[in-house]
Amino acid sequence: MKISRIFSTAIILVLFGTMGACCSKNNSGSGKTTVPVNTVTSVRISTDKAMYPPGNTVEFSTDTMPANAYVRYYHLGTVISEEKPASASWSWTPPAAGNKGYMAEIFSKNDDGTETVLGAIGIDVSQDWTKFPRYGFLSDFGDISSSDMQYTISDLNRHHINGIQFYDWQYEHHRPLAGTVNDPNAYWKDIANRNTSMATIKGYIALLHARNMNAMFYDLCYGALSDAASDGVEDSWYLYKDKNHRTKDCLELASPMFKSSIYITDPSNTEWQNYLSGKINDVYSVYDFDGYHIDQLGSRGTLYDYDGNQADLPSGFYSFIKAMKTARPDKSLVMNAVNRYGTSRIAETGNVDFLYNEVWADDSQYSDIKDIIDKNEVYGNGKLRTVMAAYMNYDKAENKGYFNTPGVILADAVIFALGGSHLELGEHMLGKEYFPNDNLKMDGVLQKAMLNYYDFITAYENLLRDGGPFNSVDIDCINGKMSLAAWPPSSGNVTVLAKSMADGTQIIHLINLSKADSFSWRDLNGTMPEPALIKEASVMLKTTRAVKSIWIASPDIDYGVRKTVDFKQNGNGITFTVPSLKYWDMIVIEY
Repeated sequence: MKISRIFSTAIILVLFGTMGACCSKNNSGSGKTTVPVNTVTSVRISTDKAMYPPGNTVEFSTDTMPANAYVRYYHLGTVISEEKPASASWSWTPPAAGNKGYMAEIFSKNDDGTETVLGAIGIDVSQDWTKFPRYGFLSDFGDISSSDMQYTISDLNRHHINGIQFYDWQYEHHRPLAGTVNDPNAYWKDIANRNTSMATIKGYIALLHARNMNAMFYDLCYGALSDAASDGVEDSWYLYKDKNHRTKDCLELASPMFKSSIYITDPSNTEWQNYLSGKINDVYSVYDFDGYHIDQLGSRGTLYDYDGNQADLPSGFYSFIKAMKTARPDKSLVMNAVNRYGTSRIAETGNVDFLYNEVWADDSQYSDIKDIIDKNEVYGNGKLRTVMAAYMNYDKAENKGYFNTPGVILADAVIFALGGSHLELGEHMLGKEYFPNDNLKMDGVLQKAMLNYYDFITAYENLLRDGGPFNSVDIDCINGKMSLAAWPPSSGNVTVLAKSMADGTQIIHLINLSKADSFSWRDLNGTMPEPALIKEASVMLKTTRAVKSIWIASPDIDYGVRKTVDFKQNGNGITFTVPSLKYWDMIVIEY
């Protein structure tokens, strides 16, 4: 599928329009409102890479730079520096420490002493992309023009996507490389009989690496097509539905759309492991992939190996991952846990770089998202982040149309506030488990939101995804502007999700589910209503600790730039005002 020209034009037109009012308190916390002094109210800003190793320089560019514009660099609530760029392109070298998120804010200084936010962008300075994975995908590898490929990767780079899953790129599951190492095929048909081009795959990998993005090839851990015997796959390597190896387990795929059904091999079989690792080494010899995205199909019921022993698939996953890492210790590994199946055994290997959950109807509630992430933190000993393949508006995606913007934003707000990330962006947004499906498009509001939300999780990654237990706080709205209730979400309430950082900083997320028609993140038919904007809500937080400062940031307002908040403290607590809440606010209380 070629890049949609409708999508391309729309995103350029709305790329950096502000979400919410452009008037707000200035960054000094003085409480003054901003007054625009020229016709430029927003700028489009981009960086040259999706992430930066420590010590590297960030190259910025904008479509325009007003004469009265400045740039301010933050790490969380701390201003690092401020400067006045001489042109629309400039550079900045972040502090030397790694695994840190920063925000660059462009603002104008007004004649009355106030400031107007014109744009902002997140920056990830990390040694390893899997510390804060922001995972995307590619799903079309036909003859694609260089300009279309560059556009797609530039757009993903702008969302700070630092790892890409190449979905259904391979020739066959048991033989992913088309041709041989010495004579690889220039073209082949994928499982769905779609044309696939070597030049396109190599071109995409080169573009990703130029942006410091990582390329992960997709394949099952246990799939073989109907012609596998001719390639050396033995009957003794398969899993069977009976003890007498009469009926192979099979994922049936409809012909002629698919060139074969997929027959399930035993991932614990060492001969199969040796066979497939050899085929994967062939892939690495031809294509500069950074790692292997391992897939599975979830629970398959009771199965048997060739000798009639009951199969233990999760233990097979463990064995398979170990074998793949032994074969190529220099490459990254990630494995899908479908419906959580096998998650603990996958994590126990110590050889996957983050945990990846494909989430389905059994975990359809917002509360299930938290449960998955909480358990993953335990399985990974707090070292493995969570990425979720969670398909939005799944039933609506049966037909052409648009994603329901409120449903997508609320799902992302929950996933991101809980410390996860969401596999959803590629050549299009995902609505189905078959990644080439692009029935649903993003409207302009959703495109704009995605930029702001991905800037937000990048800039504030150290608060969102860098440890710290969830905790309870005693907080109430005291002027009736909203009703607050602790997690899990409940009808008519803004949900409060609190977290304590190692240095004692208290994080309080406010997620506006007060108008939600259900608490299912899936929003199957796209009916989730847009929440009402809440303004000037006064709150009281009970605490006896001395508060140093409070600031609030929201991806819905002024590009996610943090705003200091005035507060009053007495012996029993603090009172302050939340200026506005649309979908998601993050309150940061520093003691």
